[in-house]
Amino acid sequence: MDERILRKEELKAWIQASRPPFFVATLIPLVIGWILARDGGWRPGRFLVVILAALMVHLATNLANDYFEHKEGTDEGDAIGGSRVIQEGKLSPGAILRAIIILYFLAFVAAFYLMAALDLFVIFPLVLFAFLSSLFYVAPPVRYGYHGLGELFVGINMGPVMVVGTYWVMAGRPDGRAFWISVPVGLMVASILYYQSLPDMKTDREAGKRTLAVRLGKKGAYYGLFVFFALIYGTIIALVLSGLLSFVAVISLFGIPIFRKMMAVARKTDDWVLLDGYGKYVRSLYFINGLSIIAGLL
Repeated sequence: MDERILRKEELKAWIQASRPPFFVATLIPLVIGWILARDGGWRPGRFLVVILAALMVHLATNLANDYFEHKEGTDEGDAIGGSRVIQEGKLSPGAILRAIIILYFLAFVAAFYLMAALDLFVIFPLVLFAFLSSLFYVAPPVRYGYHGLGELFVGINMGPVMVVGTYWVMAGRPDGRAFWISVPVGLMVASILYYQSLPDMKTDREAGKRTLAVRLGKKGAYYGLFVFFALIYGTIIALVLSGLLSFVAVISLFGIPIFRKMMAVARKTDDWVLLDGYGKYVRSLYFINGLSIIAGLL
């Protein structure tokens, strides 16, 4: 095969492994933290470093999930989780592992640069927490994603850690408002992970992966979606009523018809493996709610 074609196929494989549609889950909390800190100036160069570091950690997390799930055999057979690049023979486990190490190293360099340049070593615990929870989602010996804690840690990372952390780096100090606004953001990202676990409930159970959905069972997992979005809409409305967000943020309620479609699909579908084809609903809801919060801040 022509070398140019081989390089093109390899590039496609790395794009598949990176799962670009999910990068919006990282961008929205970063932008929210940035906007909250705008009174001290926009500082685009500093924000660019924050984005690069966060996206490298996001990509490393995705690749670590592929690598360690492959090692555990969780993504084998009928499982549909992960990017499938290893199972399809497009990338070797060794290549994935090397990329993980390089990405974490570069992300740490970026984080250390910000801490040193801004004299913000006080945020090191946040950086360390983000790294450890990124790696040990499925990596042994912790593998907290196997014990139903994935949504909790993802929610903390993509909510308070990212929003408050970005604000802290941009403004040079923490802020209580950033924490409260981060709560629905964390819940939204957790809801994406939760939904994505539904199609794999059977194979996860067989592999010994006790996700939150597996622990709840099919009926409980269905109502779990209601709980997630009741909390999401409830916290957004509470932020509006408290004055932390402007009334504009209630445009998030325009996503309710999409939520109803998503719930109808889950209710009517006997084989939840098919829910994988409807992930666009939960991602659209995240996008709408995220933009509504940004609009409420602006």
